[in-house]
Amino acid sequence: MEENNNRNLVMVLVLSVMVMLAWQYFIIGPQMKAEQARQAEQAREAKLGKHAAPGVPEIAAAQDHLTRTRALTQSGPRILIDTPTVDGSLLLKGARFDDLRLKKYHTTVDPKSPEVVLLAPKRTDFPYYSEFGWVTDSSMPTPDDSTPWKVASGTTLAPGNPVTLEWDNGHGLLFTRRISVDDKYMFTIADTVNSTANAPVTLYPYASVVREGVPKTQHYWVLHEGFVGVGNGASNDANYDDFKDNSKPPKTWSSTGGWAAITDKYWMAAIIPPQHAPFAAEYKSSPLDGGIRAYQTDYKLAGEQLRPGGTASVTQQLFAGAKLVDVLQYYEKRDGISLFDYAIDWGWFWFITRPLFWVLDRFFHYLGNFGLAILALTVVVKAVTFPIANASAKTMAKMKKVQPQMELIKERNKDDAAKQQQEIMELYRREKVNPLTGCLPQLLVIPVFFSLYKVFFVTIEMYHAPFFGWIRDLSAPDPTSILNLFGLLPYHVVLPGFLSFLSIGAWPIVMGATQWVQTKLNPPAPDPVQQRMFSLMPIIFTFMFSTFASGLVIYYAWNNLLTIIQQMVIMRRQNVPIHLIDNFSLPKPAQRAADSVRRLIARERPQAGE
Repeated sequence: MEENNNRNLVMVLVLSVMVMLAWQYFIIGPQMKAEQARQAEQAREAKLGKHAAPGVPEIAAAQDHLTRTRALTQSGPRILIDTPTVDGSLLLKGARFDDLRLKKYHTTVDPKSPEVVLLAPKRTDFPYYSEFGWVTDSSMPTPDDSTPWKVASGTTLAPGNPVTLEWDNGHGLLFTRRISVDDKYMFTIADTVNSTANAPVTLYPYASVVREGVPKTQHYWVLHEGFVGVGNGASNDANYDDFKDNSKPPKTWSSTGGWAAITDKYWMAAIIPPQHAPFAAEYKSSPLDGGIRAYQTDYKLAGEQLRPGGTASVTQQLFAGAKLVDVLQYYEKRDGISLFDYAIDWGWFWFITRPLFWVLDRFFHYLGNFGLAILALTVVVKAVTFPIANASAKTMAKMKKVQPQMELIKERNKDDAAKQQQEIMELYRREKVNPLTGCLPQLLVIPVFFSLYKVFFVTIEMYHAPFFGWIRDLSAPDPTSILNLFGLLPYHVVLPGFLSFLSIGAWPIVMGATQWVQTKLNPPAPDPVQQRMFSLMPIIFTFMFSTFASGLVIYYAWNNLLTIIQQMVIMRRQNVPIHLIDNFSLPKPAQRAADSVRRLIARERPQAGE
């Protein structure tokens, strides 16, 4: 039996190590390499110049891929975009939004590092752009991605300074486009068509967002990325992997009111039709050269017949920026955009996640530090879930209190399993202990803690947010390393991606230590293999959490500490000895349990003689 238990333990340990190595090799390693390459390329391009030279058309180069700076300068004349939150340029050829950077977000915690790139032009590594226009079912020319729009007014697109573009199709239709932008992330595209043609024509307004290829850093198993939208008051989502097969047809849907987008973890580009107008939307993908795929979401509005001498008009919007909850809700209220904050992946337990975020956001605005907001929210959650946790902790304390008597029963009936089980159940009844009440309440708390994890993971406020000391970015792993004694030794160790979990930081160690103390306060598991596993879990979690965002690690460490305090208070009220110091020496708990059994046996022997 002991040999089988040891074999099971070894198998569990081997599997745990294999899971950690696989996670590092296939997930963390490639993401880190891709992110480092992207930051290096952006840093190099930043040295070449922040803006492309506007209005200087050049012939496209022969190579397939260009740097961002060269792609911008060689694509054609542009209109500069400059707002408090974004900067970039609008390509006049096709009136395409394909150059946008986020001023308030940088690739590293250094404020001098390159700005986060959202939209990118064609012929770069990962083009990402949006277009608006008209289509018709006749042979009448309409604007497309090669249309040479001319500037009628405006020089730089900025809040309060719109630009107006014009294009005459040479067949009696004059297209006029007025583009404006606010001080956040919303562009408004107001199109007007005047007809002097000899015959009526039916025009269909449309909009699209296209992404060619997906950066390696875009994949998170707990987070939806890819297509997202709302139609008829419900979300319509699709993953990139849903379209990896060329035979996969487009996903189509129709609605009156709603929107469609391609989203990342923190950023999004969304096209928004008039909320009173019916539209037909779709998500689709197509293969490109080099083994990459293009992903596109678009919609088309109902046709409008334009008679000779008549005018047709439509106003659409483009959101391109950071998915800040208060900003999304502001647009939802101001412009009546249906369920716009559904752009954030609230998860299955959205009815818990959304209120938790609201409380966290209030703490953040009040305290001014996202790390402190995490600590404050954890205290609130602990207070709300205290009745459930208290019931579970009381049961655990009672279980620990009757543990010596259980050991006595096992020793006395080690050859009779049925009688052993019967006497243990009688002990539970006499001492009013129900083991299920120690586990079931915890099942009710699991959705809350999962929702907390989700909130911390999707919240953009944690991006590059500092805490105290060496934590300058709560969304990144702890930068310290045990390999250089947390900075005391004069060198920095960089391990390959699949070994990076060995470089454990200070906060993961704190988290593991608090988890180990917490396990020592619980009654030992009846099975020796389970006891060993529970003893090893804090070590395994310490290695796993070494690559997690430091904000999550700080949360778990703080939550463990609060749980320890709560458990100790309840144990004292239940008159259960804590023996916490003794637990730091592994042989002592076992020895103490054996001594308790001997004392109980000694007490019973005189009674048996009587």
